[in-house]
Amino acid sequence: MVIFDLGQDKRDSVLKEMAGFIKQKNKHIKEKDLFERLSQRENLGSTAIGAGVAIPHCKLKSVKEPIVMLAVSRKGVDFHSQDGNASYIFFVVVSSPENPSLNLQILAAIAHLVRKAESLLDRILAADNIATILEVIREEENRLNE
Repeated sequence: MVIFDLGQDKRDSVLKEMAGFIKQKNKHIKEKDLFERLSQRENLGSTAIGAGVAIPHCKLKSVKEPIVMLAVSRKGVDFHSQDGNASYIFFVVVSSPENPSLNLQILAAIAHLVRKAESLLDRILAADNIATILEVIREEENRLNE
């Protein structure tokens, strides 16, 4: 699941847009609940990890299998990153509260990819379609696993 270019540019509006997209693909999810959970998590502390990347995440009882989505903002969004920079890439993770270790493994894998793949942000922002974005991520994952 990929949003090629987010239409919104404010934190809460972006969270709503991403929650709506996830709802479209997963009919059993309540969009309002998902948005509220993502917002609550952001209010605890920003999920922006710096270098233009944020990893909004939450747990929902209605989710059996983890959901991972990528969203790209060409304008950038103030996600209150510690480095003070805007976020352009959002890896959204929604998982079951019944399997917290799987949630942590997914978050750790994303953080590892972001930190080790030096050109990830630039390559994703330069991509001109969703297929290219997915190819970039696969290439970077493969390079890291060599």
